[in-house]
Amino acid sequence: MGHFSYMFNGLARSFSMKNKRSYFSGCSGRGAVETLHNEEKKVDMVLRTSGTVEGSKNFAAVFSKRGEKGVNQDSCIVWEEFGCQEDMMFCGIFDGHGQWGHYVAKCVRESMPSSLLCNWQEAVAESALEPQIDVELEKKFSSFNIWKSSYFKTCAAVDQRLKTQRKFDSFNSGTTALTIVRQGDFIFVANVGDSRAVLATTADDGNLVAVPLTHDFKPNLPQETERITKSGGRVFCLDDEPGVHRVWLPDEESPGLAMSRAFGDYCVKDFGLISVPEVTQRHITSDDQFVVLATDGVWDVISNQEAVQIVSSIPDRAKAAKSLVECAARAWRRKRRGIAMDDISAIVLFLHKPSICQQIYPVNKSNSI
Repeated sequence: MGHFSYMFNGLARSFSMKNKRSYFSGCSGRGAVETLHNEEKKVDMVLRTSGTVEGSKNFAAVFSKRGEKGVNQDSCIVWEEFGCQEDMMFCGIFDGHGQWGHYVAKCVRESMPSSLLCNWQEAVAESALEPQIDVELEKKFSSFNIWKSSYFKTCAAVDQRLKTQRKFDSFNSGTTALTIVRQGDFIFVANVGDSRAVLATTADDGNLVAVPLTHDFKPNLPQETERITKSGGRVFCLDDEPGVHRVWLPDEESPGLAMSRAFGDYCVKDFGLISVPEVTQRHITSDDQFVVLATDGVWDVISNQEAVQIVSSIPDRAKAAKSLVECAARAWRRKRRGIAMDDISAIVLFLHKPSICQQIYPVNKSNSI
């Protein structure tokens, strides 16, 4: 029962730290968490554009570069001390598409963290109220299952909320969402779409190797194709885009989505497109060094191992994300001549404190919006 006590104590801290006791009376009023989110912005704990965030065990670098297709539709967020808990951090990267994709991405970025936090708090509180813990309840209320159920509930609510949004139209526009919660020595990864998370870990020979933490949810994945076609949607490549599988309506040459999971895009939600996340966890060890979260603008031209090598070669952690994005931009010009460069964004989350020699580099606490 140790982890129940740990989670319940963490929940209590999130209710009381930083003189925020008055904000909470459980999560029945979701405005309480929104208020907390707004308060955190004021003390440089929420980063939403390029820059760095440092605290507790974490250091995260963020950088985004607009492509050649118009407005930058990528969006990012890093929230240190997520829920006012010193051992928690939230990172998210969102890749919008369609006419209003940049608005959809920002909307999901703003609503997902607070909704997830509230659902997690409710689930932890529920587990703490159980008078006895048997094997089945132990399984149900494990830390992973609590985060998994919280993510499922959150993603469903966020997607439904987009449908009622009147400021922009998400019928033909949407966004992917790749997020990580670090809690102590665990990371919980939730992926909707084709952005990717890659872990850099030290192999037995001392070299850093790349370990993918997510699947790219492309329409040609067998289980994705099966779901889409059973729902009446179609999956095929255009003649001038061999190898690029897209999702199409039953009787129309639209919308041609290059991913099989996304928020918004209600035009194909009845034909196999879903916003259900894949949720996984990993226990962090001393061998695990950092995680790269990046939009497909990076992975279209940079391999997992190349990304790990680029980041590990940068002595200044504050420049890690920018260096990766700039390398990807150069690779686009070299490998995809004649094709408009996509928006390119990356978050690099370092999992351990830097060595003494690394600490000589200055830390940028910028939180411009």
